[in-house]
Amino acid sequence: MSAPLRLSEQLREAIEEEVATGRLKPGTHLDEQELAERFGVSRTPIRETLSLLAGEGLVEIRPRRGAVVATLSPQRLVEMFEVMAELEAMCARLAARRAKDSELGRLQDLHTRCAQAAQAQDPDAYFYANEDFHQAIYAASHNDYLTEQAGALQRKLRPYRRLQLRVRNRMQRSLQEHAAVLESIRAAEPEQAALQLRNHVVVQGDRFADLLAEMRQFEESPVSP
Repeated sequence: MSAPLRLSEQLREAIEEEVATGRLKPGTHLDEQELAERFGVSRTPIRETLSLLAGEGLVEIRPRRGAVVATLSPQRLVEMFEVMAELEAMCARLAARRAKDSELGRLQDLHTRCAQAAQAQDPDAYFYANEDFHQAIYAASHNDYLTEQAGALQRKLRPYRRLQLRVRNRMQRSLQEHAAVLESIRAAEPEQAALQLRNHVVVQGDRFADLLAEMRQFEESPVSP
């Protein structure tokens, strides 16, 4: 049984989720007092939480302005997705060599969840199932350090990976790519699994243009209460 999360870690997860879902958009000022009142805590754990988020790169601490949700430049975003693609390719390569039958079964279950969400045209359900699918590949690599690094970068990119799912037909294409990755891992084909997962994650060409278009709409659109 896992140990309970510290308050600052619980708050970090809650604020991460608000960034990923768009409630807290890039450039938003994070007022310590407002956050403390909203979460029903003192300012001390909020300050600790903002420090954790700054360490992850999700928050920037700016002179005279305090904490704001980080805004990534297009070039920085491309660079991060390039690194993410290589980390995940390594995970897939190792998973194809090391995955246990139980882990293959979990990957199949998560792929089914993704398929159900895509069939229902539910991008939120797909986002969470997709996230679990990728994390299951990290775990199946049986390399704890690699899993930690991939997970850390995945957290930084959560809002942008979520935005990609707004692009027309992206869920269905993502599902097809998942199927190919899963088949290569199941068939113990390390290089093929790595290639397929790298191509699935990297954002280039039309995919990058589509993501930038979604980012503009995301930043301009009002947030639902």
